[in-house]
Amino acid sequence: MKIIPYGRQWVDASDIREVIKVLKSDWLTQGPKIKEFEDALCKYTGAKYAVAVSSGTAALHIACLAAGIKSGDEVITSPITFVASANSILYCGGTPVFADIQKDTVNIDPEEIRKKISPNTKAIIPVHFAGHPCDLEEISLIAQKHNLLVIEDAAHALGAEYKNTKIGSCKYSDMAIFSFHPVKSITTGEGGTILTNNEEIFKKLLIFRNHGIAKEKAELMNKNEGPWFYEMQELGFNYRITDIQATLGISQLKKINSFISDRREIAKFYNKSFKGNNYFDIPVEREYVFSAYHLYPIRVKDKFKVQKKEIFNKMRDSGLGIQVHYIPVYLQPFYKKLGYKIKICPKAEDFYEKEISIPMYPSLKDTQIKFVVKEILKIFKNYE
Repeated sequence: MKIIPYGRQWVDASDIREVIKVLKSDWLTQGPKIKEFEDALCKYTGAKYAVAVSSGTAALHIACLAAGIKSGDEVITSPITFVASANSILYCGGTPVFADIQKDTVNIDPEEIRKKISPNTKAIIPVHFAGHPCDLEEISLIAQKHNLLVIEDAAHALGAEYKNTKIGSCKYSDMAIFSFHPVKSITTGEGGTILTNNEEIFKKLLIFRNHGIAKEKAELMNKNEGPWFYEMQELGFNYRITDIQATLGISQLKKINSFISDRREIAKFYNKSFKGNNYFDIPVEREYVFSAYHLYPIRVKDKFKVQKKEIFNKMRDSGLGIQVHYIPVYLQPFYKKLGYKIKICPKAEDFYEKEISIPMYPSLKDTQIKFVVKEILKIFKNYE
C-alpha cells in the first residue's frame, strides 16, 4: 500500500537541470549562487538583507547569537513548535519562556506574552504555526514598549502575508527565519535563511555563519597582512549553505506562487468537504492574513479526545501518512530535566491532545485529496 504523506517536496525537471549545471561548474560551495539566492529572497520578501545557512535550526541559532542572547536572558516563545525554536535560545545560554497559544490560530497569544515579560526578557520568538502568521503588529508594539527584539520563526510561512505584507519583510520584527526542509514551501534539501533590515545584525550573521571569521578589510581588527589574511573574531560555526542547495532554492523560489496557490486550493477543498462535521474542527484563517498552509491541522472534538490514538492508527493503516504537530516543547524529557512543569500552557496541551496533520503539499493529486477526505470521514463515522 502506497502511503500519502502529510508533506513532501516537489522537485521537477527544471530544478534538476539547474542543479546539474552547478555540479558541472567550478563552484560547489561558497560561490556566486548563494548571493543570487539571497538576493532572490530579498526581492520576494522585501527585506534588505538575507543570509542563507545550512538549516532552519542554524538560522534560529545565529539569529539568537546576533540578538545578543546570553546567560541570564529570557526569550519568550511558543510551546507549539519544533524543538529548534526553543533550543536555539538554550544554545546561547538563554532561558526559553513559554507563552500559551490562541485557541483559534494556535499561534502565540500576545496577552500571554505580556504576562511572561520580566526584567530578564530580551526577545520574543513568535512562530507562524502551519503557515498562518501571528499577530505581528501587536507583538511588535509589546516589543517596542519593553525594548525587546523580535525574531520571527517563519519556518512554516514562506509565501504567507500579514496585513498585505509578505512574511519575511521584517516590517514588524528585527529578523525572520525560513526553513527549506523538503516539507516546507520550497526546498533546498536542508537549508534556511535569516532576513533582516538591520545592517549591523546582517554583518554579525555573516560572521557567525562562517566560523566567526572576517576577511573584508573594513571589518578587520588588526593590520591586513596580505591577500590571505583573515581573523576569527567570534566563536562562529560552519553553517554555510552550498551552491548546489542555493541553485535548487533559486529554481524552487520561481515556483513559490504556484506552490502556495496549490496549497490554498487543497485547503479550500478540505474546508468545503469538512465544513460542519461533528468529528473535528478545521483550521481558521483570519481575515487580515494570507496563510501559506504549510500544514492542515485538524483537531478532534472533545468527545473523541480519548480515542485520538486509535483514530490516528486507523488513518495510518488506511494509507494516510498523517502526523501530529507538535508535542509542547516543555513536555520533552530534556526540558523536564531543566525544571519545566506540565500545565504551564493549558491551551497548548489541549491542542496537542486533539491535533492531527493530514496530507498537504502541492503535488497531491485530485484523486488523492478525495481519498483523504473519504477515508477520514469514514473512520470518524465508525466512532459515532
